[in-house]
Amino acid sequence: MALSVVDLYSRVLPRTNCGDCGYPTCIAFASMVVSKKLPLSLCPHLSADTLARYQPELDDQHAAGKWTERDLAADALAWARERAASMDLADMPARIGGELTDTSDGPVLVLPYFNEVIHVRHGGIRRTDGSQLGRWEQVFIFNHMAQGGSIAPTGQWKSLQEIPNTVSKIKSMRAHVEVPLREHFGGRQAELAAAALCMGGTDVTAVTESADLAFRFQPLPQVPVLLMYWEGDRDGGFDAEIKLAFDETITAHLDIESILFLSEHLAQSLIAAKSPQ
Repeated sequence: MALSVVDLYSRVLPRTNCGDCGYPTCIAFASMVVSKKLPLSLCPHLSADTLARYQPELDDQHAAGKWTERDLAADALAWARERAASMDLADMPARIGGELTDTSDGPVLVLPYFNEVIHVRHGGIRRTDGSQLGRWEQVFIFNHMAQGGSIAPTGQWKSLQEIPNTVSKIKSMRAHVEVPLREHFGGRQAELAAAALCMGGTDVTAVTESADLAFRFQPLPQVPVLLMYWEGDRDGGFDAEIKLAFDETITAHLDIESILFLSEHLAQSLIAAKSPQ
């Protein structure tokens, strides 16, 4: 029978709230043991017999996922890997770009990703220095592999609002992409240009109508993104504005959640690349 927080508190722990485990109360410690898999031995007042009796029960329920806090990134990555598992890496260059390379550990898809190169295997995705890509970024890449078609970009740009089934994501785009970019770069056009260049962007202001600044990014071979910046007018009461646009073929390569992830990742990367004052 699985041990709940209350079971652990009432039946196992000393209920003295001494704080020797690092938590202010025994109930707080019990919660962390059950949901976060903390070892019961962190309570120094439990006997060896008590630990030997209850820790195996806790290990079993942790393994079964009973009452543990789910690791959403791990779950998403497992799902994305499974989704892409049936994809033959040899087919990827023709579909999503990149180059297939044979190594001693098997075939690897060498894929341009923003201003770097990543090595894709079904078991994981790494940078050229061997470090592993973040779990959410791996989810993004695996989902692209599973969905990505062979349609080449047309150069016809669309805002998120013009893409079908994105109504529920427009608010998130504004809150997590447009507003943070405006707050960091509003009135600082030169800094935005420097950050965009640092992220591998190409200045296309001269061929982009109306925008005061425009950069084209190539996050993935088949997935371009256009960033447009309009300078505000403080005297006229107008704030600077920053928008992203996507090639009209974007939904052949990314689902809606992935489009939003890509947008947020680009915004965060630009802000991180901004030169300090």
